[in-house]
Amino acid sequence: FLLLVSSDKSNIYSLSVSAGGLGQLGVGLAKLLRRRFGENNVILSDIRKPPNHVYHHGPFIFSDVLDYTSLRETVVNNNVSWLVHYAAVLSAVGENNVALAKEVNITGLHNVLDIATEHGLRLFVPSTIGAFGPSSPRDPTPDLCVQRPRTIYGVSKVHAELMGEYYHHRYGLDFRCLRYPGIISADSEPGGGTTDYAVQIFHAAVKSGLFECNLRSDTQLPMMYIGPRLEFLEAPAETLLNRTYNIHAMSFTPHGLAQEIQRVLPDLKVTYNVDAVRQAIADGWPMALEDTAARRDWGWKHEYDLAELVQAVLAHVTTGNQLARAH
Repeated sequence: FLLLVSSDKSNIYSLSVSAGGLGQLGVGLAKLLRRRFGENNVILSDIRKPPNHVYHHGPFIFSDVLDYTSLRETVVNNNVSWLVHYAAVLSAVGENNVALAKEVNITGLHNVLDIATEHGLRLFVPSTIGAFGPSSPRDPTPDLCVQRPRTIYGVSKVHAELMGEYYHHRYGLDFRCLRYPGIISADSEPGGGTTDYAVQIFHAAVKSGLFECNLRSDTQLPMMYIGPRLEFLEAPAETLLNRTYNIHAMSFTPHGLAQEIQRVLPDLKVTYNVDAVRQAIADGWPMALEDTAARRDWGWKHEYDLAELVQAVLAHVTTGNQLARAH
């Protein structure tokens, strides 16, 4: 999904505009930016109608990353200076609709790169563990290694990493990219990724106490809580030795996550019905990411271990369900 941040000449801060921001990462980052720059200085947008809790907590507009002219107008009309590009068709969904994934993930990226270069924007594009493949070192996976992904999502993210690096060296674009592990957030529903189970299990644990997992119980993948952070976006350009960085917090399996949730909700019952497509994708992904460069260059550090993650997400999901029942 896409987030735009533009300068507001009335103060020293920035105006934020998010297009495609209703995704798993966009909503969380918009909250951080609104706390940092002020609620009315962050304009969230997507091609979908926002839920009430998003619509009533700051400005919202419609924006489509495939509409070059409209996107360019948004950048110009709002005096944009930062752009965070979150628009993407994720791994599992992309394998079921390759044509759509190519259009959104590649054509949309090209639109954003050209507009960011033309208007001198700072551009952040998230990447993913899906940018690696079966021939990559898996435990841990370094920043620089053979990638060779086998999903259109992963291929498009490698393309984004390399195109961004090219635009940086060729045109001076301030391009920044993080390879995220699986993201666990209670702010929004997962969007069709291979690690979705790690969000869905919390909702199931609170609502019904029953969860059917579509990955094998021993499938170890890197994960982190929430994801969006401002340190990388605000880091001075001269401190960044790479254009793309791995970041890592923890790795666990479905069985390990279920056990930790059962410490809090012991009645949770988990069964396994493996989805062959998602399992094949997961089997080619890193088991852990090596993130020394991110910690060295711009001070990355994770805030939650597995036990803390479980406590935080369960509290958030439980509160959300109570509010929903109250209304």
